[in-house]
Amino acid sequence: MLNEIFREYDIRGIFGEDLTQRNVKALGVCLGTHFKARGVKTVSVGYDARLSADAIFGWLLSGLNQSDLEIYDIGLLPTPVGYYSVFTEKFDANIMITGSHNPKEYNGFKITIFKDSFFGTELAEFGKKVIKFAQENREIPDNKKAQKFDILSDYLAFLSEQFKALKNFKTPFVIDCANGATGAIIPQICQNLGLNAKILFAEPDGNFPNHHPDPSIKENLRDIENEIAAGRAKFGFGFDGDGDRIAVLTEKRDIKGDELAYLYALKMQNPAILGEVKFSQMIYDEIAKFGRTFISKTGHSNIKKAIKENPEIALGAEVSGHIYFKERYFGFDDATYAMLRVLELVQSGLNLDAELDKLPKVFSTDEIKVKTTEAQKFAIVERLKAKLKEGVSALPEIREINETDGARVHFKDGWALVRASNTTPVIVTRFEAQSAEFRDLLQKEFMKLLDECM
Repeated sequence: MLNEIFREYDIRGIFGEDLTQRNVKALGVCLGTHFKARGVKTVSVGYDARLSADAIFGWLLSGLNQSDLEIYDIGLLPTPVGYYSVFTEKFDANIMITGSHNPKEYNGFKITIFKDSFFGTELAEFGKKVIKFAQENREIPDNKKAQKFDILSDYLAFLSEQFKALKNFKTPFVIDCANGATGAIIPQICQNLGLNAKILFAEPDGNFPNHHPDPSIKENLRDIENEIAAGRAKFGFGFDGDGDRIAVLTEKRDIKGDELAYLYALKMQNPAILGEVKFSQMIYDEIAKFGRTFISKTGHSNIKKAIKENPEIALGAEVSGHIYFKERYFGFDDATYAMLRVLELVQSGLNLDAELDKLPKVFSTDEIKVKTTEAQKFAIVERLKAKLKEGVSALPEIREINETDGARVHFKDGWALVRASNTTPVIVTRFEAQSAEFRDLLQKEFMKLLDECM
């Protein structure tokens, strides 16, 4: 099963099953060799609140220390602080040990080398080397040598200076840290800026005793909703386990990542916005009235790569709540930074709900996931594309099939998306139309097509 931990964007598996001492040490050895070949000399290593972090940290360092690298322990921090340590050129590479929003038995690694994500085919080829080394079952001695490094103080000072105009922001709001890694930074940022924030579940705890750290699931946002409903907060923010994904809640709605991109764009001088294939077409069309839009494959590594390659882009976003500011920032996803930019919008007088209420009415589904297997998911999408190109009598004329990431199929009055998830064994679908009836028709017919292709 070891080959399945090497995903499109990162490395992720179950502690004690996939992430064993042998496997993690093998990964560390191979990663050290890879770093040296790329010219890496200094590496920062951090981790989130997972209970397995300490054991994995020690095993990883034991493998890395087989190479002549300078390794720095930056401690328990959100993943974006690890990115910050590389993008500010304090280190050549960063490894964050994180299970993100996954159940507590999971953990994994997000790796950045010279400001580039380590992902895709490069990561897949690296995975083969790790598997081969692990199968050799070599003895790797324990060696946890690393220098402590305080990157947090620098990061906090940067944000405090960048957002000093928010000092003593008076509107009451709520922040749910979900017992994840953002609890290591949010209280200090709120104190530095004098924000009128009620902070929930700030203590990092890998048991996640209050709720699961995934803000895309409605039940995990109930504590925020309760604070708003009780009148103790005007709006609220939720974070995932490693602090690179945000949820924004108001009295009326849970604002999705594409809607957030629209709101941010309203206050940008040169709004050039990079979205992904799950974005609402209405959002793309509305931003295009006063700015420019671009489309990317889904996934944090794909978005960061696209932003780096196109210097015109001011902001990238995913519906799931990953927000990537290039304007005034570095182009990586940072939920804390995204939160502070929302506070700027509110401070400027922008009413989040009122602005979104002005948008044209469309009828869309959330993501609908169809379970399949890792081996079959991409082939199923290819079979569906072939059927669409042959023609489907139950559907109106297809205007365009965008194959950037799966199949985003455009009709006169709506669109449908079918793509294979790069991280889990599911097919992801989403449907949007100018009427509820056409949305439902799209969903019905595409689900039939999927069933035929399974």
